[in-house]
Parts: sequence; C-alpha cells; structure tokens
Amino acid sequence: MAIRRFTAAIAREGKWYVARSLEVEVTSQGETLEEALTNLKEALELYFEDEKIPENFQTPIIAPLEVNICNG
Repeated sequence: MAIRRFTAAIAREGKWYVARSLEVEVTSQGETLEEALTNLKEALELYFEDEKIPENFQTPIIAPLEVNICNG
C-alpha cells in the first residue's frame, strides 16, 4: 500500500460540488465541499484497486491565467 497526494479541482454545479482529480480521470460529487472531497478520495481508492499508479506520476503545476474575452 502506498500513500499518494492528488490534486482536486472543485466546482459548484447547481446544488452539487463536483470534485475532479487532475492526475487521473476520476470525478465525484457531494452536497458539501467536504462530502465531494471524501467521495473523490473513495472513488480514487476504488479506481486504484484495478489500475496501477502511473510510472510518470507527477503533481500538476497549478497556475492562474487571465484571459481577455470579447463578447459580441
């Protein structure tokens, strides 16, 4: 058993918080932020019961980005 750190991106969608792992394609949701993260942790643990941890496992670099958007 190995402990790995994952990065979660969380967005509010209606009454749900949707939590998505940035390292692997695993997503979950919850009615609270804490519930979404707990559910994502459980989903990742289940995912790795059948999948190997990628050999080139790296934490993504997270950076803010400002974009000029023209409406019209």
